[in-house]
Amino acid sequence: MVEEITSFCTDKNLFPIIDKVLSGERLSFEDGIKLFNTNDILTLGKLANFKKEEKSGKYVYFVINRQINPTNICTLDCKFCAFATIDKNDPKAYEMSIDEIKAKAEYAVSQGATEVHIVGGLHPDWSFEDYLNIIKAIKQNFPNLHIKAFTAVEIDYLSSLAKLSYEETLIALKEAGLGSLPGGGAEIFAPRVRRIIAPNKIGWKKYLEIHKIAHNLGLKSTTTMLYGHVETFEERVDHMLKIRETQDETGGFTCFIPLAFQPENNDLGKKEHTSGIDDLKTIAVSRLLLDNIPHIKSYWVMLGEKIAQVALNFGADDMDGTVMEEKIAHFAGAKSPTQQQKERLVKLIKEADKIPVERDTLYNPIKIYG
Repeated sequence: MVEEITSFCTDKNLFPIIDKVLSGERLSFEDGIKLFNTNDILTLGKLANFKKEEKSGKYVYFVINRQINPTNICTLDCKFCAFATIDKNDPKAYEMSIDEIKAKAEYAVSQGATEVHIVGGLHPDWSFEDYLNIIKAIKQNFPNLHIKAFTAVEIDYLSSLAKLSYEETLIALKEAGLGSLPGGGAEIFAPRVRRIIAPNKIGWKKYLEIHKIAHNLGLKSTTTMLYGHVETFEERVDHMLKIRETQDETGGFTCFIPLAFQPENNDLGKKEHTSGIDDLKTIAVSRLLLDNIPHIKSYWVMLGEKIAQVALNFGADDMDGTVMEEKIAHFAGAKSPTQQQKERLVKLIKEADKIPVERDTLYNPIKIYG
């Protein structure tokens, strides 16, 4: 295998990294920078696909799920965000009632969903009980539905509302029916970047602290990285390695999700979408650096179908799911559909020469499409 890849490789800087990857040696910060800087995208993909197949063979996973965003009214004012508004009188501002949220969950269940993914704004007038009641209402009415809800940013906010510790807040949510945490709110960990794009959002230490506490309570979570705005390759690699270090400690992350920045309708001033090459590099480098994360997601909502499909041969082994009603990326100009049919996901995965696997939130297989 070493000779096969090195004879194929056009970038001699990758030769030591190829040896490391094929021998199972952990890659360094410097290796990550070399991977991002290489123009040999095919060798990068071949290496990442090798590591992907070591972990999950030719399987690629998806879930029947629905996003529910209870409100976009938010106390934060993140420069990159096109979804939220701090003004309750803004024409695009909205907040859902419990009955509206239950109706969305009911529709999801009728379509075969096993998961609801709940994230939204930090509403200035809602209490901790209001948020807790969202979880309770869904769990009481749909007990078999896995509730993946509230990012670390939201947990921090709920903790302050309830005047409880992070642990106490998570225990209360878990008792109400919370099943796991989504990974949003990570953005880029580098303080320089956060001061530009989200100065009022919690920093990387609190983000990882909340996930560690969740893991210790038996709650799994995903984790993310928003790339393609003002960050450097060095800051991307640093972000990934901090996640890798946390995973060494807790083992609680199920999946890493690189999120391509969507540039429309925000105050950041960047107008270009990420390139396909950058998207594929980021997926591949993620798979190679994050050796202890079981799954890497090719999030079709932000990548678009075509790049998400190609990424299945660049280290990704998950395509998220049907979603049913995606708002956050589409407020920012995402060109993908707002939902996806199961049959379409199966087709996209098969066309990439992979085996589709319908899964639950925790990656237990439900059905393999041979």
